[in-house]
Amino acid sequence: MADITAKMVSDLREATGVSMMECKRALVEAGGDKDQAVRLLRERGMATAQKKAGRATNQGAIVTAGSPDGKTASLVEINCETDFVARNEDFKVFGAGMAQKALTLDTPLADVEKDVMTAMIQKTGENMQLRRNLRFQVAGEGRIVTYIHLGAKEGVMVELGCGKAATAALPAFLELGRDLAMHVSAVNPRHLDRTEVPADIVAGERAIFAKQVVDKPANIVEKIVDGKVNKFFSEVCLVDQPFVKEQKISVKQLLEAKGREMGDALVIRRFVRWVLGENG
Repeated sequence: MADITAKMVSDLREATGVSMMECKRALVEAGGDKDQAVRLLRERGMATAQKKAGRATNQGAIVTAGSPDGKTASLVEINCETDFVARNEDFKVFGAGMAQKALTLDTPLADVEKDVMTAMIQKTGENMQLRRNLRFQVAGEGRIVTYIHLGAKEGVMVELGCGKAATAALPAFLELGRDLAMHVSAVNPRHLDRTEVPADIVAGERAIFAKQVVDKPANIVEKIVDGKVNKFFSEVCLVDQPFVKEQKISVKQLLEAKGREMGDALVIRRFVRWVLGENG
């Protein structure tokens, strides 16, 4: 039998929110396999699909820049050793400059800004790295909207599309984009829509939900499972989620309503959400 350590139990509790006793029992049954233990707890209805976000340990900042026309935007993550340096004005100016440079390239900044980074390391006396950078450019009409949250510890980019150039220029269109970016920050969707959810993930969820209702009459099991799968989609898919500022409607319904107001068809083409220090 696998040796179940206190740390293994603690990690599983952190990931699921289930009691220590149940976590240890699940780990024993799973032979120490954390993923299998999570599955066992979910089958018993004790844990949900969403694991708690891993706590970032790196210091630094996520910074953004955008072109004046809203057609291009960037996200950059810069890591350093201490929060003191991350809050330093020189670091902030450096980050803003890197975000501007990221507007013009898709290759890693770390590969093209080695000398600048070396100079910054010498200036601050701390080890630093340009961990990652990303650029979005509008495909068609629309604009890229960005949002930085949690003292530069989290950043979001959303591409909001439309059919007419005039729509993209409306203040209401920009406001909607900002609301959507803040929604992504707050709710943390994993996919844009149902088509992006891998088939094996959906099949796995159905199997778990089916085990949760084995005691129900056979003629209603499928309906219950379908309902649970739809609930799963409303948790992980951006367009299916209840809009964070108006929970009675979904993000899809919000887009439809705003589209009618603006006389255009609105669509979220893509989004990204970064948290400082996360695996990415």
